[in-house]
Parts: sequence; C-alpha cells; structure tokens
Amino acid sequence: MSTLAPVRLRIVPVSFREATAFIAAHHRHYRPPRGMKFAIGIEHAGHLVGVATAGRPVARLLDDDSTVEVTRTCTLGHHGANSKLYGACWRAARAMGYDRMVTYTQHGETGASLRAAGLVAVTDLRPRSGWSTPGRPRQDRGVDRIARVRWEIRAGDAAAAV
Repeated sequence: MSTLAPVRLRIVPVSFREATAFIAAHHRHYRPPRGMKFAIGIEHAGHLVGVATAGRPVARLLDDDSTVEVTRTCTLGHHGANSKLYGACWRAARAMGYDRMVTYTQHGETGASLRAAGLVAVTDLRPRSGWSTPGRPRQDRGVDRIARVRWEIRAGDAAAAV
C-alpha cells in the first residue's frame, strides 16, 4: 500500500503577460482580463499551475478605492490551488491598503475554494442580458444570461485572518 505525498504548491509572482497567456490557454469560459492591479501565480515542481488576477471592480458602484476584485482565477486542477490563490490575493490586497475583496461565481458553482479562503456569499445576481448596447455594440462571449453569486471578504472579518 502506498500513500500519496501531498502536492507542494508555492505562491509565485507573475507578470500580466504571463497571467493572461495562462488564462487564454486554460480558462474554461472566460477570456483574459484587459487590465489588472496585480497577478499572482502558483507553481508545483517549478511549473506554473495556476494564476489569479485582481483589479478595479467591474461594477461601478463597488469601485470605491478600497475594494479590489479578483477578476480571474485559473488552475490546472491541483487540489487547494484556487483557495491558496484567493488567500494570497487577499493578503496582497490588504498589504496594498484594500479593505474589501470581491469576486463572482456562476450559479451552480460550489464556491468551496472561496469559503476555504474566508470569503462569504453576499448576494445572488440575476443573469444580465449582455454588455452590448445600441450605442456600443459588443460581441457576445457566451457568458451572459447566467446567474452569478458575489462573494466578499472584508478587513475585520473573523475569517479575514487567512
């Protein structure tokens, strides 16, 4: 009988270019973000196995200079990688002076990695009809018309000691 050794994951810095290339190659339903405040990677045995990007909140009402949004996480499926990335994003955001971090999941996703990192579901969002308007037509990316859940963690939360 053999036992599996735990997978050792290590948080590493990544550039915007590295993060967006990884997301373009591996994300299951979103394209890379157009901008960011910072990116964080996670590696196993010297190979990049995941990234997270964070930036200004997409929702204008949340863009209050003290909130950062994790705009993408993307991993190759290593156990615990997503929650480690969320935890690292929160620590980096706190070090930069942010008091709140938000992110979203699509309806039906469990959010287990978010809960593991101390985030809590705060609101269910109806599906949006899309970003395209008559004055500003945009291409449908196939991710509209899907209900979402907003998650957050705030400074001072008991779980914020991640």
